[in-house]
Amino acid sequence: MVKRILPILLLSLPFLSTCQEAPPPRLSDSFRKNPTPDTVKNIILLIGDGMGLAQISAGIYTSEEPLNIQRFKVIGLHNPISTSHLVTDSAAGATAFACGIKTYNKAIGVGPDSMACKTIFEEARERNFATGLITTSTIVHATPAAFISHIPNRMDYEDIAEAFPESGLDFFVGGGARYFRNRKKDDRDILEEMELNGYQIHTYFSDELVDITPNTTQPFGFITSYDDPLTVENGRDYLLPASKKGMDFLASRSDQGFLLVIEGAQIDWGGHANNGDYIVREMLDFDLAIGAALDFATNTPGTLVIVTADHEAGGFAINPESSLSSLKYGFTTIGHTGTLIPVFAYGPGAENFMGFYENTAIYQKLMTLLGWQENQPVKIFR
Repeated sequence: MVKRILPILLLSLPFLSTCQEAPPPRLSDSFRKNPTPDTVKNIILLIGDGMGLAQISAGIYTSEEPLNIQRFKVIGLHNPISTSHLVTDSAAGATAFACGIKTYNKAIGVGPDSMACKTIFEEARERNFATGLITTSTIVHATPAAFISHIPNRMDYEDIAEAFPESGLDFFVGGGARYFRNRKKDDRDILEEMELNGYQIHTYFSDELVDITPNTTQPFGFITSYDDPLTVENGRDYLLPASKKGMDFLASRSDQGFLLVIEGAQIDWGGHANNGDYIVREMLDFDLAIGAALDFATNTPGTLVIVTADHEAGGFAINPESSLSSLKYGFTTIGHTGTLIPVFAYGPGAENFMGFYENTAIYQKLMTLLGWQENQPVKIFR
């Protein structure tokens, strides 16, 4: 079968050369004071950690069928720079999405002054929206942590775990049981505490996620591993069923709407390992979750799907001697790079995500489309 090649869409994006304050982006006609069936009600934000254009391209070239990410028609670019480094990390990148502010590398839900910033999940909780986190990393890792905790250093995993009982999360799936029980800093069993407070808590040790039908009258959590989850190559297979379960659960959990963050964390780990095959396997797994989100949005009016990344990892490249049957990979670093990051949008208000903008603008656009803040002008970068 002839493979479908990634369209060269970025050349059609409007190029902006000024760093002056620009007029506010036009909001979708679907967002008005009188809600319509096309008003944004649910948001599914999918974050491919470390996913740049080369990672997406490698997934497309490798797959026998078009990827789900190719279903998007609206594409933009965001600038992931943090306050401390031109090359950001996952903590600062996720905090920009969660709080709408730039901060320093390693910061989790705090600003440059280390003071807590109010997250979009906290805004949602005040309005009785349901919230959920799903990741192929530990659930206390930087990206999910930024939405529910306020910690100056991303490495303080046990401190991040302590935020979960008071987070108001309705649904979460990810690894890292060791940070909730059998802890180093104390003898707390945070998962047991959450059960006593009404959570349905299940773990990899005794249950299979696919066999569980959560009761929507209680919040739900599933811990997938003691430490880091397995790779796709080694048998991890929960991202797709967790994503489907999460969307259905959250839709039933609140009549107001929901916010769900789904992270394909190990695309990043493949970049750090300079392992192209690892990247591709994780990219294809993440794409299955993208497909589930798009299918849900197609069948559920008012659902906006955003796919992006916090940064690129590895300086990943597809080298000149490559062919469709044999990709030759190259890397420039075992760390992150400072390349711009693509944003894909589908659903009501999707057109607001076209163009060039800071990573913080994703938060601002979501808040405005939900009607939780006035439309704000955004700084356009060079």
